[in-house]
Amino acid sequence: MPDAVTTADASSPLLRMQGISKRFPGVRALHEAHLELRAGEVLALLGENGAGKSTLIKMLAGVHQPDEGSIEVHGSPLSISGPMVARQAGIAVIHQEFNLIPALSARENLFLGQERTRLGWLAAGHERREASRLFQRLGMQIDPDRAVRDLTVAQQQVIEIARALSFNARIIVMDEPTAALSPREVEGLFKSIRELRSQGYGIIYVSHRLDEIFEVCDRATFLRDGQYIATKNVSELTREKMIELMVGRSLDQEFPKRKSQRGATRLAVRGLTRKPTVRDVSFELRRGEVLGLTGLIGAGRTEVARLLFGADRADAGSVTLDGKAVDLRSPRQAIASGVCLLTEDRKSQGLVLNRSILENFSLPNLKRFAPWGWIQQRAERKAFQEFVGQMRIKISGPAQLAKQLSGGNQQKIVLAKWLQRNADVIIFDEPTRGIDVGAKFEIYQLINNLAEAGKAILMISSELPEVLGMADRILVMHGGRITGEIPRAAEATQEQIMELAVR
Repeated sequence: MPDAVTTADASSPLLRMQGISKRFPGVRALHEAHLELRAGEVLALLGENGAGKSTLIKMLAGVHQPDEGSIEVHGSPLSISGPMVARQAGIAVIHQEFNLIPALSARENLFLGQERTRLGWLAAGHERREASRLFQRLGMQIDPDRAVRDLTVAQQQVIEIARALSFNARIIVMDEPTAALSPREVEGLFKSIRELRSQGYGIIYVSHRLDEIFEVCDRATFLRDGQYIATKNVSELTREKMIELMVGRSLDQEFPKRKSQRGATRLAVRGLTRKPTVRDVSFELRRGEVLGLTGLIGAGRTEVARLLFGADRADAGSVTLDGKAVDLRSPRQAIASGVCLLTEDRKSQGLVLNRSILENFSLPNLKRFAPWGWIQQRAERKAFQEFVGQMRIKISGPAQLAKQLSGGNQQKIVLAKWLQRNADVIIFDEPTRGIDVGAKFEIYQLINNLAEAGKAILMISSELPEVLGMADRILVMHGGRITGEIPRAAEATQEQIMELAVR
């Protein structure tokens, strides 16, 4: 049975959502869900993809309205009929994909829609001073007149938070705020969050990175299949209990064991260089091996993957596959050679979101399904359905649009299209970014199955527990170079990796 909703302290909570239900055609997104946010706390909102988190957040943003239930802000009932109502009520939602205009300056983005004027003229000086004050309050030095496109992801995030403060929001929702941040930038964000908490703001924090919940959150509310499960003090939770509340079952182990035996060298890289991002990178990857490649953001990991996939041209270096030299000058050549890449950003680079999942699956396999210029639909659908069954991909049908799938199922579709190619070397770049713990476990099992089948796996990840739990060996990069190798990942520590990552 779900736990009772935690009652507020002496004062009314900033936000209370009671008995929230919402249906879409053919889907029950929420059923009698509850959430309560207090002043001066960081509340984690946790659940698998499809648990109802996004729907609940969109209700706070005024995008959706509940079919049933009530919302109270500062103790008073409120019907959030649109984004402007949410804003006037002091609610701000900071999405994973920022709502900023790259060509405008930090100041212009900050005050967009609430420009300061004096006698009909834009009060740029006043805005500049106010922007600097807000940035300093959040512990970040940002030039107010610098274009957003020239700022780091962390600086752009601060602009989003500052914009919330500029219109006096007291309730701030952060959706996957650390997805693209380096560890140092994450700590800077946490410092800003703690400062806001000390000033009485209420923050709803959504993340699949469970270590962050213990670091910055006070309580956690769990949703599963659209229903409220429990609200717990984070101090009372363990990682295992947190996963159990999210997925409805205990996972005996977060990272499944693998029985594969490493074989002969399949991929050999020598002196791979593309200045200034990749410098003299050399390594070998064997059959049946999962080789972890990690380092801080900007270390050159993704750039190495792009060179191996032919998406970028190398200045120098050589690549051999099964002892034969290959010249990977384009993704087409890489695919033909048996190398495939699951990109870091599956939405913009791995999928055509507005096309069906069947079309996405078939795109790199048209030579097989259309050898004479027209698609053999029976063979296409048969191959697709086999992968759907084997990989337990949750879909409504092959015509479903790729953008309608959860992150975990999108990742499976990307993987399925490459497995259909029977690729020998598979590069995973951040394979579980934005994916819930249940789907992560399934992706890990798929990676292990591929290794056991003799595939060579290069896994790029910034999540150190993932690297330690999945890799056989670990390579660490910094400044475009490999700064060290850990030959036995099972015996390594996060501290060892970080020492190599900052060299």
